[in-house]
Amino acid sequence: MVDTSERTPGRLQIPRSRGAASGLLVMFLGLWGALAPFIGPYFDFAFTPDQPWVWTVARGWLEVLPGAVAALGGLLMFASRNRATALLGSWIAVVAGAWFVIGRALAGPLGLGEVGTPVASTDAKRVWLELTYFYGLGALIIFLAALALGRLSVRTARDIQWAQRSVIAEPTRTDDQRDTESAASASAASATDVNETGESRRRGWRDLFSGSGRHKLAHR
Repeated sequence: MVDTSERTPGRLQIPRSRGAASGLLVMFLGLWGALAPFIGPYFDFAFTPDQPWVWTVARGWLEVLPGAVAALGGLLMFASRNRATALLGSWIAVVAGAWFVIGRALAGPLGLGEVGTPVASTDAKRVWLELTYFYGLGALIIFLAALALGRLSVRTARDIQWAQRSVIAEPTRTDDQRDTESAASASAASATDVNETGESRRRGWRDLFSGSGRHKLAHR
């Protein structure tokens, strides 16, 4: 009997492709959110102070921190083959995206500083800066992370087939071994039958001669 308990595929095993696309996009968006305030001034696309590589408390709390957290969540989603780890990365990304959206509103009451004003001469550019630095960026991260959460929460037939890919080959070897064992058992049984038949024949001849001897003695 073959013990298959150790070869049963785990429910947490998933193909890496399950969260790879969303994780990669979230990772790049997080890196953009963390680096945008420092490289944006090079392209005249920034909030005040519009100087590259200038650190402020508000930038650290409202842009660098959520961007780094989102990048970490995206990396977990992209690289992990474990469902629990990928789900953790998705939730981390959701929290980071939500902070991009609501962080500016909470910055004043929490004393996190002021991120500044958009450096823009037109309303269209001002709206574009708000979207790409905070609201639109956060909403897109939340959307991608939520999409990954939905995909990771369901165990599909493809997941089961992927988890069983290393187990499929073993029953073939087990069948071969079982056939070999069956043939060996049949050979052993045949040999046993032959031995028993020979012994029965020898006992039959001995009994015949023994019986004849006893009959002759009784006749005398």
